[in-house]
Amino acid sequence: MNWSDPGRTGAVVYAVLGAVAAVAVAGLTRLRVAGVRGRRRAAMALPDGAVIVISNHSSYLDGILLALVGRRLGRPLRLLATAGVFRFPVVGGLARRLGYIPVERGTSDAANALEAAASALAEGEAIGIFPEGRTTRDPHQWPERAKTGAVRLALMSGAPIVPIAMVGAHRVLGRRRLVRSLIRSVFLRPEVRSVIGAPIDVWQLTDQSDPDASELRRLADLVMEQLIDLVEELRGEIAPDPIGVPRRDAA
Repeated sequence: MNWSDPGRTGAVVYAVLGAVAAVAVAGLTRLRVAGVRGRRRAAMALPDGAVIVISNHSSYLDGILLALVGRRLGRPLRLLATAGVFRFPVVGGLARRLGYIPVERGTSDAANALEAAASALAEGEAIGIFPEGRTTRDPHQWPERAKTGAVRLALMSGAPIVPIAMVGAHRVLGRRRLVRSLIRSVFLRPEVRSVIGAPIDVWQLTDQSDPDASELRRLADLVMEQLIDLVEELRGEIAPDPIGVPRRDAA
């Protein structure tokens, strides 16, 4: 699967939709980015060039929130999103125009998304990934153990991984009672806090030139541990598992 640069038209669409999304989200939540005090400092928080941004996943709103955090940091994020999003007539077209990448979860075609993401990184883009692959099923909203896609992409491309933790999104839009959650958020505007971690060079974490499956698993856990450290910082709590809670099969 190849990735196509959205070009100037895509940049304009991204800017317009970003402004609209910012206004809409502001009516539902107060989004805070820790440590950011103005555009110049914010732009320094993400490296230039190819970068893989990862975040924990607790709400259906996370994709928009992560994109807005990236926007505040001066960079558009090309998100990997479930292929179902791209099948909606209008939303799917906009997602493609923004340079987002569909992921056929649970199929043999899922790996194609990494190839497309690697193509985007080769163009110096910033890619956004939720390494859990889905919203967490943990009742206390702690991140689940990550899949290996993000570290495989980092090894393929040589791009650093930058963890961005977000806390509070599930209070804005949870996995259940969606309409009730949105109505409640209009009145209460729950706070969503985020914090950016240091870039991670995955190749510096391994001595294998061609990491095998067990090494990929170890690397994914090491990277997830750094993301969970940031979640702990925001929550002021210790996670029940430093590399992510075991994945729950129940919906």
